[in-house]
Amino acid sequence: MTILADLTDTAIDLVERHAAHNYSPLPVVAASAEGVWITDVDGRRYLDCLAAYSAVNFGHRHPEIVATAHAQLDTVTLVSRAFHSDRLGPFCAALAELCAKDMVLPMNSGAEAVESGLKVARKWGTDVKGVPAGQANIIVADNNFHGRTISIVSFSSDPVARGGFGPFTPGFRSVPFGDAAALARAIDEHTVAVLLEPIQGEAGIIVPPDDYLPAVRALCSEHNVLMIADEIQSGLARTGYTFACDRWGVVPDVYLLGKALGGGVVPLSAVVADADVLGVLNPGEHGSTFGGNPLAAAIGATVVGLLARGEFQARSAELGTHLHEGLGALIGGGVTAVRGFGLWAGVDIDPQLGTGKQISLRLADRGVLVKDTHDWTLRFAPPLVITAAEIEWVVAQFAAVLREAILS
Repeated sequence: MTILADLTDTAIDLVERHAAHNYSPLPVVAASAEGVWITDVDGRRYLDCLAAYSAVNFGHRHPEIVATAHAQLDTVTLVSRAFHSDRLGPFCAALAELCAKDMVLPMNSGAEAVESGLKVARKWGTDVKGVPAGQANIIVADNNFHGRTISIVSFSSDPVARGGFGPFTPGFRSVPFGDAAALARAIDEHTVAVLLEPIQGEAGIIVPPDDYLPAVRALCSEHNVLMIADEIQSGLARTGYTFACDRWGVVPDVYLLGKALGGGVVPLSAVVADADVLGVLNPGEHGSTFGGNPLAAAIGATVVGLLARGEFQARSAELGTHLHEGLGALIGGGVTAVRGFGLWAGVDIDPQLGTGKQISLRLADRGVLVKDTHDWTLRFAPPLVITAAEIEWVVAQFAAVLREAILS
């Protein structure tokens, strides 16, 4: 074993001994990154086709985002919301304009945005819709993924996410994703919101029927129910649109945003809605020490500026076609299905070739980083700065791995 190889083993051993075992990562130890490439402690380069679950949409260390971070580090990073900062207003105004909404509730993690959205929906239901206190219900979709907090896993259908974590938070009803008729049956006079991922990410990039989201929008409007779109993974240019909802011409009442909003530099999330929704919050009813901090707000404003130019949406749409054509050509050669839009693809592997984790490990050996989900599905979500030539290289490595698996 070489000295360089020992660096990886030593780093992983230290994590295994001192960090909780709530992840099972690939045996790659990142030391530096730029654009779509990650370099490990051994000096080996990998093309990142996960982009931190869409948190790195603009590439590792995007120069405009990094320049903003450096400049803000030299002034002020945190004052909490106990005071105003000169960065919060411009960020909120820019993000509200991007979403065509009135107001922004800045938070940190995606799960925190979801929890905040749930609280806002319940408060809106009590104060505006007139649902009796403690009687509100929120409808979600089977096989959803909105985070790992107690309330969120309370309405998860994943036994791994739920096992041993009860008792659970009441007030949620789950119906099949893509089934508008089931949703209609679940709505009653105490329903305050429908919470959905426009495209289900963790479930394997599951795309609903084209008439589904428009039907959800119509049902919510008819029954005076908030439509909440969790665009934390699907939004901010990942699918070739600013928001995945845009593909179907649907405007939700509430956007939940995160991941790429922080530019791959800081945690930043947000609930975005009109004043008649977010206006239900009063001082002291909700908060976060780091929510909307000057460093995150400055970075978030830069991210919104990048999105406002439209170049990343266009790149994702154009290069996404290239990616899906390449992956689709592998159907019948070890791939059974490809789903998604833009630079986001769920790829189902023939179970006879091995699990998704096993294929991921083989891809890592060839310098491509992807992540498996649900046993036999791989997710491809490279940073949006990837080139056509790099996509072709990724597809070629994947094809080689599949051929090796078929022959082994």
